[in-house]
Amino acid sequence: MPTFFIIIFSVYLLGNAYIFYKGWQVIKTFPTAGKIAAVTAFWFMALAVFGVFLLRDLNLPYQLMHWIHLLGTGWLVFTLYMVMLLLLLDILHLFKLRIKHSFLYATALISMVLAYGYYQYKHPETNVINIVINKPAKSYQQIKVVAISDIHLGYGTDKEQLKDYVDLINEQRPDLILIGGDLIDNSLHPVLDQRMEEELNLLHAPLGVYMIPGNHEYISGMEASRDFIAKTRIVLLQDSVVTLPNGIQLIGRDDANNRKRESLDSLAAQVDPSLPVIMLNHQPFELDKAVDAGIDLQFSGHTHRGQVWPMTLVVDRMFELSHGYKRKGNTHFYVSSGLSLWGPPFRIGTQSEMVVFNITFSQADKG
Repeated sequence: MPTFFIIIFSVYLLGNAYIFYKGWQVIKTFPTAGKIAAVTAFWFMALAVFGVFLLRDLNLPYQLMHWIHLLGTGWLVFTLYMVMLLLLLDILHLFKLRIKHSFLYATALISMVLAYGYYQYKHPETNVINIVINKPAKSYQQIKVVAISDIHLGYGTDKEQLKDYVDLINEQRPDLILIGGDLIDNSLHPVLDQRMEEELNLLHAPLGVYMIPGNHEYISGMEASRDFIAKTRIVLLQDSVVTLPNGIQLIGRDDANNRKRESLDSLAAQVDPSLPVIMLNHQPFELDKAVDAGIDLQFSGHTHRGQVWPMTLVVDRMFELSHGYKRKGNTHFYVSSGLSLWGPPFRIGTQSEMVVFNITFSQADKG
């Protein structure tokens, strides 16, 4: 794993060296003070991403880390798109197609793309999915379930953004709220400093609020994440099963980061297959096993559907279902692209979303 990150960051630095080389043709015409300012600003932005990882556990002032996070992770996407566009322009140049002031035009174009991506991130969609489960549920013929994933609370998603999310969820007046993992990002420090449990405790649903761990709860420290969640009304399901008052059974799988997590067969053996079974499973692998286990609805997250193009193409290859709804046999699947996101504050070719399930039980038992 360290070798992988060394390769990634080496490629990233080479990409920035390439951008700097191309940009120097513009910068070199500046006065001396302008050159120094431009070079300093460029490399500060390029190197800020290292501060995101190296400083995250030092409990530095929140606003400082918030801006380092936005600049550092945002520059990752800027680098990706600038390298792609500048390489394209260089190829055109080989064919004697030269565009005057191409670096400035490229910078302006990428800036507009990033502004669009930021807007997409800040304006999540509400996707309504109507499904029928051919099993009885006591007292309820239909329930409304709000399902979200990948909020990534921390230096990127702050308490103010969380408040907007809580309002968005509560406006739906859900019967049940499900969180499919990665509630927390990379560190508990900003979450605790901003007392984000205060906003989470405003979530309201008569049948409760339930979540499972994602890989980022493990990155943040599973024990510390568990202690934080215990301050809220959220019930953490970690390889556990709970039966709601209306007879719906929830299976919450631990994240795959726990190599000793229980098997799906072991968890499925703890439920009554004649009653509705909803499973939360952060990483949407091995869908056929959920079908074989008799799961009625599985909700997952994790993928972000790549978050920005062209990563969408990679993620679509990695998962049988990288985003959206699919039915296999009697099992309904939904993989969310995430209410918020990790790292770069952009959605390009993807969309932040909240999912609303209107679930009808076709054999509702009024007893």
